[in-house]
Amino acid sequence: MKASISWLKNFFSIDLPIEEMISRLTMAGLEVDGVENASNEFSDVFVGSIQKVEPHPNAEKLKVCQVTDGVDLFQVVCGAANARVGLIVPFAKPGAILGKDIKIKRAKLRGIESHGMLCGADELGLADERTGLMELPQNAPIGMAFGAWLSLPDQILDIDLTPNRGDCLSLTGLGRELAVLTSTDFHSVPHRVVNPVTDEILSVVLENPEGCPIYVGRVISDVDITRTTPIWMIERLRRSGIRSVDVIVDITNYVMLELGQPMHAFDRNLLDGEITVRFAEEGETLTLLDGKILILSSDVLIIADDKKPLALAGIMGGVHSGISNKTTTIFLESAFFNPVIIAGKARRYALNTEASTRYERGVDWRLPQRACERATELVQEICGGRPGPVVVTEVVDALPAIKTVYLSSARIKQQLNITLETDNVCLILESLGFSVSIVDGGFECLVPSWRFDVSIEQDLIEELARIYGYNNLPISLPAQALSMADIPETQTPQARLKAYLVDQDIQEVITYSFVAADAQKSLGDGCNGIRLANPIASTMAEMRRSLFPGLVDAVRYNVNRQLTRVRLFEIGQCFVQQNSEIDQSEYLGLAIYGQAEPINYTGSRLVDFFDLKGFIDGLVQLNGGKILEFVAGVHPALAEGQTADIFLEGQHIGVMGRLTPRLARDLDLPKPLYLANLRLAQLLNGQVTAFKAISRYPRVTRDLAILVDQDITWNQITEVVGRLGESCIQSVDLFDVYTGRGVPDGKKSLALSLCLQDRDTTLDDVAIQGMVEKVIDALQSCLHAELRG
Repeated sequence: MKASISWLKNFFSIDLPIEEMISRLTMAGLEVDGVENASNEFSDVFVGSIQKVEPHPNAEKLKVCQVTDGVDLFQVVCGAANARVGLIVPFAKPGAILGKDIKIKRAKLRGIESHGMLCGADELGLADERTGLMELPQNAPIGMAFGAWLSLPDQILDIDLTPNRGDCLSLTGLGRELAVLTSTDFHSVPHRVVNPVTDEILSVVLENPEGCPIYVGRVISDVDITRTTPIWMIERLRRSGIRSVDVIVDITNYVMLELGQPMHAFDRNLLDGEITVRFAEEGETLTLLDGKILILSSDVLIIADDKKPLALAGIMGGVHSGISNKTTTIFLESAFFNPVIIAGKARRYALNTEASTRYERGVDWRLPQRACERATELVQEICGGRPGPVVVTEVVDALPAIKTVYLSSARIKQQLNITLETDNVCLILESLGFSVSIVDGGFECLVPSWRFDVSIEQDLIEELARIYGYNNLPISLPAQALSMADIPETQTPQARLKAYLVDQDIQEVITYSFVAADAQKSLGDGCNGIRLANPIASTMAEMRRSLFPGLVDAVRYNVNRQLTRVRLFEIGQCFVQQNSEIDQSEYLGLAIYGQAEPINYTGSRLVDFFDLKGFIDGLVQLNGGKILEFVAGVHPALAEGQTADIFLEGQHIGVMGRLTPRLARDLDLPKPLYLANLRLAQLLNGQVTAFKAISRYPRVTRDLAILVDQDITWNQITEVVGRLGESCIQSVDLFDVYTGRGVPDGKKSLALSLCLQDRDTTLDDVAIQGMVEKVIDALQSCLHAELRG
């Protein structure tokens, strides 16, 4: 919100220094982002009138003008195309200073003396572009100091309002705040009722009162649209960041800035039948004032006549009913639109208007009729016209309810640590517009219609705090009994996993949750990601389904900077659509690339599948050595034969493998890249440590050599042995795999070592042999294994 200091001072009765004004607004929660001058610095510039214009005898494009300041006549050489007799212009006399570097002197231009300078708006800092001389209205006071006449110098506050303070998106709202902060009287805009002089009305139907419960309209005929907007209004609009368009649009914009009520004006002669406020029909079209054609959906509120949509409610008007130089009769409209209905619609259609900014935050629902009267007053004053009656169409039951909030005196003391006198509380709240009644133990407050952000007791306490002054509140430390947080023994701290990986020379990275759609498609599991409605960039259009895209980008970034060994991990959320819900579980991602060890004189090798498998084994060992299985799997981004699904205690927790050679080539990764994506929660679930007595009896080992089919996995063998349920079998280990001479085709020889131990007695040869035979029989029956001689 931009606000001119000279305009703002009309609303409160104190000449406050700019630094103090900025400080008070900021400390009250209305942060001032910056201050800028409304014009360049200048002096000795007056309102002048051109009395005579002759061509320059020695220059075709120059003119010799005789200019008066009301007392003396000055000869000025000017090159502006719009210099003419009778023009009222800013006139800089000799000795005048424009900006920091320009001083006006008497001079000769092509042999003709020039005593001063006729100014354009850009030379005074009142416009960005050169458009010739600044043309002033004919009633401008000749000879008056130009700055004094136009309220210059002036400064403009750029105030960064939080979304809850829509009431301050007007000079009235800001003026009310400053009046309260300076303990002075607030001067509101005078409210004058303009009596109708015709009977012409336009009927309004509120088809959807939940979106628009009140709509105020007025027909004004015989309007002279050719009148120019007064310079004082153009300047106030400019200093508020709004350019002048035409006199009617300027008036509606002025009322919006002054009171906070957005308004619109239709050409009455272009309207067919009555006005209807309704939701659009699916697929209905509307051409806006800027020429943009919208295809509307059924949740968009519009204003329409009997034949066509006229405007996007609360956002922008349509071109087919807009004001033009042929307009003679206008229909002024002023309404309250429900913020919930308006919110998000402007962004959907890539529109951001002054009206939508206000309606989305909430506009005073009691303001439309007053704004309509104010606009009528200005239209009559500037353009003439004959107003008809003000037609107020409302559905009372759909209007916002007046909220009553109870404020406890004890609560004020408890939360602010101060004791505010009853009179002081009433003074602060009533000056903000609240109606306050003193009740037992506190106050009963009626919330003003413009304060949509106040609904509970804490909101009122915040109002007291910011007006009383945050700097005036006592500073104290909160007193609270603290207790040690429970740390479940079954949960492995995430920091421990990170420390383990860092110890393995694997560095943590943090990447964006947003990824490119093509990266997700090539590196994902074949499913589409969740698309963003308003992505930061085209390369961040989807939410990631796995950590692969971010990790691969991080690896490529390092490889492109001549690193031959990259080892990264990341912990972060992934987003997977599951029916109507989104799974946002945390995952642990791993990526290892290039050399297995730093280059040294003993030589080096490239990382392989088992390096990554070893890191995952180590992670699982941190939480008690639960049963971990790697099963050959398939993944679109990982190479066949080097991909594994990972199961922990029988539960699938993720996938690992080597990036396919084709993708590696496409991504300019000349060395192998191995990736893993694991559910974090399962990795953190451990088991409670429990004491287990060590057996006093000796261990016995027996070695076996068996022949099995080539496709038999080690997991299958350990599973068969585990199902025997023999407590004496402590472990079974593989110490050799052989294929070749003496081993039939399609077979492989595995050398197993059985470790046997009984907790209660020493095993004799009979017991040992019995257990070995059980193992052999189980392997033969389940896996068709043969004992190798």
